[in-house]
Amino acid sequence: MSRSDFANAKRIVIKIGSSLLTSGGLGLDKPAIAAWVEQMAKVSLQNKDVVLVSSGSVAEGISRLGLKKRPTTLHELQAAASVGQMGLVRVFEDNFQKYNIHSAQVLLTHDDLSDRQRYLNARSTLLTLLDFGVIPVINENDAVATEEIRFGDNDTLAALVANLVEADLLIILTDQAGVLDSDPGINPDAKLISTASVNAPLLDEVAGESRSGLGRGGMFTKIRAARLAARSGAATVIASGDETNIITRVISGQSLGTYLIPDIAPLAARKQWLAGQLQLKGALTLDDGAVNILKNAGKSLLAVGVKSISGDFQRGDLVSCQTEKGTEIARGLVNYGACDCKKILGKASIEFEDLLGYADDSELIHRDNLVIV
Repeated sequence: MSRSDFANAKRIVIKIGSSLLTSGGLGLDKPAIAAWVEQMAKVSLQNKDVVLVSSGSVAEGISRLGLKKRPTTLHELQAAASVGQMGLVRVFEDNFQKYNIHSAQVLLTHDDLSDRQRYLNARSTLLTLLDFGVIPVINENDAVATEEIRFGDNDTLAALVANLVEADLLIILTDQAGVLDSDPGINPDAKLISTASVNAPLLDEVAGESRSGLGRGGMFTKIRAARLAARSGAATVIASGDETNIITRVISGQSLGTYLIPDIAPLAARKQWLAGQLQLKGALTLDDGAVNILKNAGKSLLAVGVKSISGDFQRGDLVSCQTEKGTEIARGLVNYGACDCKKILGKASIEFEDLLGYADDSELIHRDNLVIV
């Protein structure tokens, strides 16, 4: 993907850092937020999906509570996040409403994206919000997260969200012009790296830690985030959030910030992930009609086309899809556990609620979570 292809991106994740959102820790920068929201609204109205990952709840809480510096204890950070989240959500909601766009608050922890069932639940929620034309505003759930489950920075969260929703483009807005070839604090002649492979060794040499004291990230975490996002084929641009109309200009293909090129195409990345990186927990035997639909029509797998199952799998586990002769044709993340699958085999989705007492998904495996092997 070249910069000129950004205009064709269908799904975009935008991350805005704490120092930008809070005027360097002085409280929410409402004029700046209004400008970013205006740009996101323009992008959304171009029939593109927009997901916002917002830092700033802790920094805003620090400002509201009148603290002199960022707390170091977990309970104080959680308290600051709880206070700050109120103001953060309100200002985004008020600004999106000006364009008749609904927004939704989504708070995530690492467990939500590492547990397969919760991963599918989070993915389904976000994709449904996007289908409704809503812009999700995502933040780490700092108020309840513990040290063991914290992302550590919202750059990482943004990358994992890009993986989760299969974004085409991740835009990380920061208080720097992008990735520089040396530390500007030491070398005033440091130059912007306009374009590089996401895995270029040079990036490791020039990455630095955050000096603002407000967020938990630095250029190092942004480069690491770009590499995480690249695992699902997403391109990343790291750019200055202070630049006028930065979001719309980046998407239009202008050479702003640092463009980090993924080294694998989206489809290949997802196939690699589903086909080789997760342990199989079971198998579904399909009838000839279902086999034909999966191989030739690119559609989801429905329960009506499944004849039998094997394995003790749970919702979100990876299962093999096989012909009646035992030949594997696909792999995917199943939407129902083995116990419930046995009850709905060969049945139409309209019967699920009567058979199970509930109905989560109409598909046994959605086509977005399935790959032909």
